[in-house]
Amino acid sequence: MATKVATADLQAGLAVKPSAGRSKYVILILLFVGWCLGNMDRMAMSFAVVPIGKEFGLSASLIGLVLSSFFIGYAIMQIPGGWLADRFGSRRVLLIIVFVWSIFTGLTGSAWSLAALLVIRIAFGLSEASFSPSAIKMLSETFPKKEAGRAISILLCSSGLMTIVVPLLAGFMITGMGWRSMFYLIGACGLVLIVLFWVFLKPRPLAHDTPTSQASASRPEPRTIGELLKMPMIWDIIIVSFGIYTLSWGLNTWIPSYLVRARHLSLMSIGWLQIIPGIAMMVGMYLSGIILDKMKPILYKMVAIVTSALCAGLLYLMYVCPTVPLFIFYQTIVYLMLGFLIVFMPAFLVKQVPTGVMGSAAGLSTFGSQLAGLVTPLLIGILVDAFHGSFVAAFAYLILFALVSVVCFILLRPRQETAAA
Repeated sequence: MATKVATADLQAGLAVKPSAGRSKYVILILLFVGWCLGNMDRMAMSFAVVPIGKEFGLSASLIGLVLSSFFIGYAIMQIPGGWLADRFGSRRVLLIIVFVWSIFTGLTGSAWSLAALLVIRIAFGLSEASFSPSAIKMLSETFPKKEAGRAISILLCSSGLMTIVVPLLAGFMITGMGWRSMFYLIGACGLVLIVLFWVFLKPRPLAHDTPTSQASASRPEPRTIGELLKMPMIWDIIIVSFGIYTLSWGLNTWIPSYLVRARHLSLMSIGWLQIIPGIAMMVGMYLSGIILDKMKPILYKMVAIVTSALCAGLLYLMYVCPTVPLFIFYQTIVYLMLGFLIVFMPAFLVKQVPTGVMGSAAGLSTFGSQLAGLVTPLLIGILVDAFHGSFVAAFAYLILFALVSVVCFILLRPRQETAAA
């Protein structure tokens, strides 16, 4: 009997023990680098559309279509991509998709017409879509829940870092070598990353989940996408993700064009100015991971409500401010708050959903965010054309969805809260 008890205690200890040694940090670093590369391509296109629009003679609506085309494939594959990670393992999926997306990144530089560019960007979106849910699943398997928020915040800090790096690199590369050569170079970097993934990306998963609370432990855990979709919390997260990423993609894809057209800045000037908001986003992302690991879900839900409401007001101030320095100041505060909100969704899910379906849950969440990436750039382009080059309706659209996010966060109910009701 004593032997059985000791064995059970040992198994319980192993069940919550994180990946041995430093392997979990190696995995985190590799995923960070991979997501930096994925973000680099998407953000670089926001700058590349300036010379692409001139070369192909595109209107604002067609430029919006180019920016949105990536998200057609990206949104479609989010849910299947998460399921693939659950079914075949996150490492296998990551190796395949990084190779495929690197090929299509290089092919972007070979586009000979608008139609060819759209097809290539849609295919690129399809190939990259599985990275986010697969990476989040891998982190949920290798980090205990009490460390998951910080791990995810570090991963997503890649977006903030690329917000700093890409404007400078894209402006330099487009000016120095042309937009086509820029995409060739980014694609080649992806092929190098594949080798690093193959050699070093070898996770040692946790044995199983631990319940997030006594309340959630008493409830049946979801095991399939169908069971996840029966949870009101998942639908709340999808809608919130759409609202927050409407702001993120709207600003990231159209700020360069807005500053060129409305504020009459050069791409190189924009690149230097965007360093400040990029740093703010990184700070917001990293601090949010630390905060979320220490807060109860109901508390960081309240912080999200206040943050979304402040974003709405600051977006209005961005549009009406008379000077570029003041515009950058308001943008910096918005990006600081967006950093928190962007980390909120995956960190919230990791603490609420078992790892067995984490890929599917993350896919459902990122479907909402990437659907926003599909709709927002295209709609903003249409609005700019409809208002004869003015961005007033575009900013009104972003403010509207900041307010929609406030409502969605109010309605969001964590599983513990639902179970206790």
